[in-house]
Amino acid sequence: MNASKPDESHPPLESIAAEPLLTTDYEKRPAALYERLRSQYGPVAPVEVYGLPVWLVIGYPQVLEVMRDPRGIWSKRLSSWRAYGEGRVPADWPMLPIYTSDNSVLRDGAELNRLRSAWSMGLRPFQDRTRPQAKELERAVARYADDLITLIGEGGPTGRADLSVQYARPLPLVIVNRLLGFDTAQGDELIRDMWQVLDSGPDAAAALARVTGAVAEVCAARMAAPADDLPSHMLAAVPDLTVEELARELTMVIALLGDHTATLIGTTAVEVIGGHDRMRESLSAGMLTEVVNRAAIAGPPMAGTTLRWPRTDVRMGRFLIAAGDPVMLSPAAAHTDPAFAGGVDPDAIYSSRAHLAWGAGAHACLGRELAGTVVTIAVDRLFKRFSGLRLAAAPEELGWQASPLSRSLRSLPVFYEMAPDDGARRPVGPPPEQVGGADGPEQGPGRPAAELSLVQRVLRAFRRG
Repeated sequence: MNASKPDESHPPLESIAAEPLLTTDYEKRPAALYERLRSQYGPVAPVEVYGLPVWLVIGYPQVLEVMRDPRGIWSKRLSSWRAYGEGRVPADWPMLPIYTSDNSVLRDGAELNRLRSAWSMGLRPFQDRTRPQAKELERAVARYADDLITLIGEGGPTGRADLSVQYARPLPLVIVNRLLGFDTAQGDELIRDMWQVLDSGPDAAAALARVTGAVAEVCAARMAAPADDLPSHMLAAVPDLTVEELARELTMVIALLGDHTATLIGTTAVEVIGGHDRMRESLSAGMLTEVVNRAAIAGPPMAGTTLRWPRTDVRMGRFLIAAGDPVMLSPAAAHTDPAFAGGVDPDAIYSSRAHLAWGAGAHACLGRELAGTVVTIAVDRLFKRFSGLRLAAAPEELGWQASPLSRSLRSLPVFYEMAPDDGARRPVGPPPEQVGGADGPEQGPGRPAAELSLVQRVLRAFRRG
């Protein structure tokens, strides 16, 4: 990849007949799509994302180099997008709210370092397993996971369930609720709003505004009275954060932890249940971290990254990418590149740690340890509490939902068999997360409404959605 002066022999991005990225192949058969694009274009391909042309980087070495950006060529600032500055990005472009959110994802340099310092120090109590907050969070994750599995088991010792809707997706939202310090009295509507935002439904913009407002209220409250939660620890690390800055940062937790972690839980479950021998062997050997690592390679939760823009013309593969052109990196495609996959021994005990599921460079995920802990515990509880799990649909019929940034399971139907003596009949939900005033069939037999737990509220929000 070389920086160079403009070369008229290379057609500009806008003149290339780019094919849409969001196709059936992208949703159902992404590996085949990446192979075809690589064969046709090389390590970078012109694609169309919601009507706009974008360079999609699919080569492993190229994705890694752009992420690391050793020469400072790449910008994450919206002002670097030439088409946006020229008014050629429609105001209703579906992804535009991401790029106008003005959080650390869209920052560089000193501003980025300041905000990442808040993240790094704020997350430390919850990621450092020697700290009491991390230990308590791990116990809470296991407790929430058991509550969700118990709710499934209340349908009988054997039956059918949707592990995406009833387990993988609700669990991280409960963790988000805990980390952000939301008062349980804020109730079902806020959790439902998070779900609307993640699914990019017709009410997503209004839901995001409500969630952002609720996060801002928590941030303002923590400035006056700190607590033992993520907003308070971020403020302690960088005291000059404003309410607006902190709220913009923390709103990202819903997507980064709430959605990406759910994606990895679901992907890991499919890889194990779907009959991948190495995954089952690793699980049987107690190598949970390895199971999750293999799943992260097979289906990275961040299938694509937010856009970057080169500050100067850059030659990549057969194309010259002009300064200000939008560039999207694809970790999912990079993992299928022979430059990465060709060097992986399928019979090795351990898989490669050189994958890009958590990014690299200045924008690498700072919460990977927390996300890994949540996924590992979730997978552990799932396969300990169920003695048998079988897919209730063919792998190609599973409910995948794809966006430019992710490819996640929205439906994972299974036939289950509860493990004997697994405690599935115990009451759901520990104090202090009991809430009252709820209705409906989500109550267990004979359980008063006042004992409904947070996990039940999350499931009710999903069902109503």
